[in-house]
Amino acid sequence: MHYSDYSYQCVRQRHYLVRMTQADGELDGLVRQRIRALRVAQGWSLEDLAGRTRMSPSSLSRIETGQRRLALDQLVAIARALDTSLDQLVETDTDDVIVNPVLDGTHGVMRWSIKAEPGMSVVRQRITGPPDDPSRMRAHAGHEWLVVLSGTAFLLLGNRRLRVEANQAAEFPTMLPHAIGSVGGPCEILGIFDRDARRGHPTDD
Repeated sequence: MHYSDYSYQCVRQRHYLVRMTQADGELDGLVRQRIRALRVAQGWSLEDLAGRTRMSPSSLSRIETGQRRLALDQLVAIARALDTSLDQLVETDTDDVIVNPVLDGTHGVMRWSIKAEPGMSVVRQRITGPPDDPSRMRAHAGHEWLVVLSGTAFLLLGNRRLRVEANQAAEFPTMLPHAIGSVGGPCEILGIFDRDARRGHPTDD
């Protein structure tokens, strides 16, 4: 099983211990922080998580506070209880957290790629006119989410005509015929497209 840069060995005791080098110390602390943060986000006490992992609350407390070594079988049980994967639980931190946009001046689009989800992208766009004629609405595989940053957007979605005001959002499967424009002046939107939805907008590339 692949799990980042961790290495481990089988010991003839109760658990498989996760062996860490000195360089892995920061990752060790990060894993413990994640466990606690995920538990708290669920609104669970140590006793709640203990009941889901068949571990004692005191053992979980020592894991979270660094007073107990991490064991592979325990991490698997904890990850499962917290509805995540072992890979995600022990994923290394990244220094590359800033994503610079790519500006497409031709279409008035500013685009960011989502590194954690290859194929997904975020697009910021200023719209100055009404939607395309309903007969030209597009439909394609995928899912799209958009929020109006300023102004008022006019969304044609199937047979519906929707006004989306500033700070409101819309989410829809792009298999529904759709088009978007502005009403009462320019509007600015931020859209998030999954891989398939992105492919359905070739003129934005």
